[in-house]
Amino acid sequence: MIQFKEDILKVISIFIMSSFYILVGIDHFKNPDWYVKIIPPILPYKLELVYFSGILEVLLGVLLVIKKMRFIACWGLIALLLAVYPANIYLAVTNGSALGISPLSAWLRLPFQFLFIAIAYWHLNPKN
Repeated sequence: MIQFKEDILKVISIFIMSSFYILVGIDHFKNPDWYVKIIPPILPYKLELVYFSGILEVLLGVLLVIKKMRFIACWGLIALLLAVYPANIYLAVTNGSALGISPLSAWLRLPFQFLFIAIAYWHLNPKN
């Protein structure tokens, strides 16, 4: 019974994750300036990085729902989440001023990135 509940939870979370990454990826193209603002100043080609990460989010979000591709999608998401973490660090270090949000909101974003990584890692089991 416990395994059945975990399987159902995994199926539901796959569709939630997939929808989330696809929608956020699309938003990279609709509102690129919002994402550009939190890219650390040291990095060049900010707009290109926003578009590239948007493409990856959409692609990996789609791959999540394809069972045979889920392993690759999860590792891709883990890598992407780690790669964009400096943007969240930059936002926190600016105490939210990069986006005009509160310092608390900026700093609370940091642990959520690891939660998203943990959820992707949870889905690495190839039988699910």
